[in-house]
Amino acid sequence: MTTDASTPSIRAGSAGYVDSEVGRLRTVMLHRPGAELSRLTPRNNDRLLFDGVPWVSRAQDEHDAFAEALRTRGVTVHYLTDLLTEALESPDARKLTIAEVLTDPQLGTDLGDIVGAHLETLSPAELTSALITGISRTELADGAGLAFALMADQDFVVPPLPNVLFTRDSSVWVRDRVAVTSMTMPARHRESTLTHAIWSHHPEYAGTEHLYNDDLEPLEGGDVLLLGPGVVAIGVGERTAPAGAERLSRNMFEAGLAHTVLVVPIAQDRATMHLDTVCTMVDVDAMIIYPNVADTLTAFTVTAPDGAQTQLRVSRREPFLPAAAAALGIEKMRTISTGLDPVTAEREQWDDGNNTLCIAPRVAVAYERNLVTNAALERAGIEVIRIAGSELGSGRGGPRCMSCPIKRDPG
Repeated sequence: MTTDASTPSIRAGSAGYVDSEVGRLRTVMLHRPGAELSRLTPRNNDRLLFDGVPWVSRAQDEHDAFAEALRTRGVTVHYLTDLLTEALESPDARKLTIAEVLTDPQLGTDLGDIVGAHLETLSPAELTSALITGISRTELADGAGLAFALMADQDFVVPPLPNVLFTRDSSVWVRDRVAVTSMTMPARHRESTLTHAIWSHHPEYAGTEHLYNDDLEPLEGGDVLLLGPGVVAIGVGERTAPAGAERLSRNMFEAGLAHTVLVVPIAQDRATMHLDTVCTMVDVDAMIIYPNVADTLTAFTVTAPDGAQTQLRVSRREPFLPAAAAALGIEKMRTISTGLDPVTAEREQWDDGNNTLCIAPRVAVAYERNLVTNAALERAGIEVIRIAGSELGSGRGGPRCMSCPIKRDPG
């Protein structure tokens, strides 16, 4: 493509490019829920970060409809399992992913040696399945050692990854580079290893430069919003640490990918675990935001070091929406007012009413169950593509959480 002063330069050969939340979506990575959800029980769902035990076949039907809704709008859908299987043809990718499994302290030396040897025998497709679905004690035929002997039959030698459904969290594209995130919860650590393997070793993406890696300070993709070209908001709270926001900011400034970062403190609470559970962009100058926090959400504006200084420049705390408008160079950030009373607002926020996926300016995918929020979006001129999510939402994630944009039209 040709570039001019108004078009950001894309590195030659880049397979991905994302500089906003609303540029027309061209390519996305999803994960169709599979047998890993069947591993959830009332005994383990809390530890595996689900609020219930989903009906797996219905979750798959809902996800298939989500993917088809994207395809009908011209979006190319890649599945994480397909990309990972292709990446695992690389010996380096196999070594990386198997090594991560063996860092689990519950294995010990004897069982760890057995698990590692077992994983080495698997084909790329079989290894993909084991890494995501997990391996129970009863499924490891040659298990031995003290750790193995003391496990119950239903315990996992390799825990499953039910949250891999939420592909937004483990990696984020910023223009033509990717940030592989560092997940906070132990139940999700391996997810970032899988995306690291994909973006480092898949034939189509192997040349991608990394902005962040999974061995750094806690940082999750649901907390990273690309408000517009050069302007990024990062939530800090339950899942992303201030040090993670600082390092990503510095890396983006040094790479020339951003001129302003807004660091937004959010409540350390399950219902507001990520910034995108509170607000998402639905147009170049508009966002849907949880009304119970709209007037109290604040931000620190962060910019690159000045002159001989090495420290990032950090402003005083100020209201988030005016700070976002100033960073974007617009008069005002429009917010979609739902007119909800506090109780209804809390219910729809819990059901990811504010977690929309924009596939073009003023076109957003949303869960159908959030009736009042969706009606407000439509009154504001936003086309809403409704999808079912009664089972998909049991892990507390909406359409944005379930999607990792790889390529959008430049903003």
